[in-house]
Amino acid sequence: MCKSKKAYSSEPNYSANLLVQRNRDFQAFIIWGLFLLLLLIDQGIKFWTKQTLLLGDEIKIFDWFSIYFVENAGMAYGLEIGSKLFLSIFRIIVMSALCLGIFFLSRSKKFSVGFLLTLVMIAAGGIGNIIDCAFYGLIFSDSSSQIASLFPIDGGYAPFLEGKVVDMFYFPLIDCTLPNWLPIWGGENFTFFDPVFNFADSCISVGVALLFLFYKKSFNTALNYIFSSKKDNKI
Repeated sequence: MCKSKKAYSSEPNYSANLLVQRNRDFQAFIIWGLFLLLLLIDQGIKFWTKQTLLLGDEIKIFDWFSIYFVENAGMAYGLEIGSKLFLSIFRIIVMSALCLGIFFLSRSKKFSVGFLLTLVMIAAGGIGNIIDCAFYGLIFSDSSSQIASLFPIDGGYAPFLEGKVVDMFYFPLIDCTLPNWLPIWGGENFTFFDPVFNFADSCISVGVALLFLFYKKSFNTALNYIFSSKKDNKI
């Protein structure tokens, strides 16, 4: 009787543990499923751009929106900081740390799915641009004189980690000539928003905006949780 009573009392614990495991698996599916989806969308758009347009080609969709093919060697929105190789290695380190952080935080069950998905958007965007830098120079020919070919016989246009990021979204929401009476810039053409960007840049920007608007406290808690866990492990 005692044994059967003990077995009966353990059933709720087993069911609860199974439910927790299923919830954890579903959360992981949502988190890494979104990561993969964003990455596939980003790379699909870039592949289409590389194999459809010449560098500098523009497809006007609306007055305020164009598909405008440019390439840059720098960070999001065409910013350039330091050498190309250093920048690529730095981004790989940062994004690897972020992905490990997401995995660690999701396993802890202490953070909301919304917060983790926000981090996933940033990670997917960063890795999407890293793929360009790491592999596009190897697998694509140059796009300046002809539409790029995939896996060209003569090899790609750049070594590993020195490829260029593909940008294509151009939103000149305001395009006008400034009035002549304006000091310094009077009579000059003014465009807003001028930078050309890609889907990965959008993921990073939206993720960072959501982080600051809604998850600033969660982000600080996550940092404290990660570093406190490292201290506990050392002890």
